[in-house]
Amino acid sequence: MINSTIVEKIRETPSTITFRFYWEEKVLPGQFIMIWVPGYGEIPMSLSFTGKKKGITVKAYGVPSRKLQELEPGDRIFFMGPYGKPFTESHGKRLLIGSGSGMASLLPLVNQDSTVIVSARNREELLYIGKMQAERVVTITDDGSSGFKGLPHEYLASMDLSVFQRLYVCGPEVMMFKLLPLLMKAGVKAEFSLERSMKCGIGICDSCSIDGFQLCTEGPVVSIEKLSGLNEFGKWKLDHSGKRIEV
Repeated sequence: MINSTIVEKIRETPSTITFRFYWEEKVLPGQFIMIWVPGYGEIPMSLSFTGKKKGITVKAYGVPSRKLQELEPGDRIFFMGPYGKPFTESHGKRLLIGSGSGMASLLPLVNQDSTVIVSARNREELLYIGKMQAERVVTITDDGSSGFKGLPHEYLASMDLSVFQRLYVCGPEVMMFKLLPLLMKAGVKAEFSLERSMKCGIGICDSCSIDGFQLCTEGPVVSIEKLSGLNEFGKWKLDHSGKRIEV
């Protein structure tokens, strides 16, 4: 078990907090760590900052993540990793599409050649707006409180996607499921970072599988070609107890 001291705590949105800590290990964009929350188990977290001063951006969506958010600078953070397949590096224009806390996985990819689409329920939940040095940042909100009112697939339907060398997508599975046919039709190179319930992070428990494809070892980054062949994507998943439920 690895441990480090939290050196910075940043409130990003009403529901998300970023913790910064030092860790010498090389981590590539898209990889994740398994964080141990004493008394509450382990949860997977993508790295939102991958330099020497690492970072995770935690959204409060369950008991372990809420307990994790209670940590303060000076507290210790315990984890294992890094795990998983990272994003493929690309050159030239790139389009990043992040919804909700999914922007955390995409932040390390942002550069001067990036167009970034950030979506959330409302203006207050938009992640990293004003912090990204990108060619263009577009905001999309469900309620229209910032930028385009609607959903990412509705906005992308009017874009010329052929100008981008590669697309990177992360967010709720329902959002990515709606984007998939649009991107398939456009014939673009794209990668998706998926999230499922994970208990081990090393391919033992199989709780993160989609049609037998294990996200922890074979993902979490999945090519558009591979994703289009996964029949359970956007439809079924396993909950933490192993019960098969609708997405």
